[in-house]
Amino acid sequence: MPGTRPVLLAEDDAAIAEPLARALTREGNRCDIAATGPEALEKVLDGDYGLLILDLGLPGMDGLEVCRRVRAELPTMPVLMLTARTDEVDFVVGLDAGADDYVGKPFRLAELLARVRALMRRSVVVAEEPESLETLDSGDIQLDPKARRVVVDGEDLTLANREFELLRFLMERPGEVTSRDEILETVWGSTDLRSSKTLDMHISWVRRKIGDDHPKKRKHIVTVRGVGFRFDP
Repeated sequence: MPGTRPVLLAEDDAAIAEPLARALTREGNRCDIAATGPEALEKVLDGDYGLLILDLGLPGMDGLEVCRRVRAELPTMPVLMLTARTDEVDFVVGLDAGADDYVGKPFRLAELLARVRALMRRSVVVAEEPESLETLDSGDIQLDPKARRVVVDGEDLTLANREFELLRFLMERPGEVTSRDEILETVWGSTDLRSSKTLDMHISWVRRKIGDDHPKKRKHIVTVRGVGFRFDP
C-alpha cells in the first residue's frame, strides 16, 4: 500500500522482527522496528505511524502497558498485538488494554498480513468517511459514538475498540440481519479474515459484556444460522 503511513513493529526477537519487517516492506509498507517497550512508546508518540504491531512480551515495559499509554495519547491509532500466550483471558486483557486485534504466535504470515491490510484499510476509511454521532438507544443499552461510551442497565461498560465498533455496527441496524462478510468489511475493513475465528470471538466477548449470557435476560445479538447476525433492541 504505497503512500500510507509507516508501520512500527515492536518486537524484541530479531528472528521474528527482521523477516516480518521484510514481508511488510514487500507489501508496500515502510516499517520501523523497536526492540523494547520504552523505545516503542517513544517512537510511536513522536512519529506518524499508521499501525503499531506490538509484541506482548517486550523488555523494559510490556506490551499491555505500552498499549494502554498509546491508547491514552493516540485513541485512533490501530494496534495489532502479537502474543505467545494462547489463553482467551490473555486475549481479552489485551483487547481491553486497547488493542484492535491480535495474532497468536506462532502465526501464519499470510494471516498476519491480511490483518495488517484490514487494520490499515479501516483506519483510512474512518479518517475519510463522516460518521453519525447520534447516540444509539436500545432501551437497556445506550451507545454514544462521540464519547465512545457504552452504558448497560445504567452502568458504564468497558469495550475494546473493535468490540465498540462491532456493537455500534449491529446497533445501527436494529432488527436487520447482516452477513458475516458485511460485518468484516465494515468493522475490520476486509473480508480476508472470513476463514478465521476473529468475528466469532469478538461476538462472544461483546455478548458476555452486554449481558447476553445472563439466563434471565433476553438476548440482543442473535445468530442467524448460515447468514450472519441480528441485533434485537
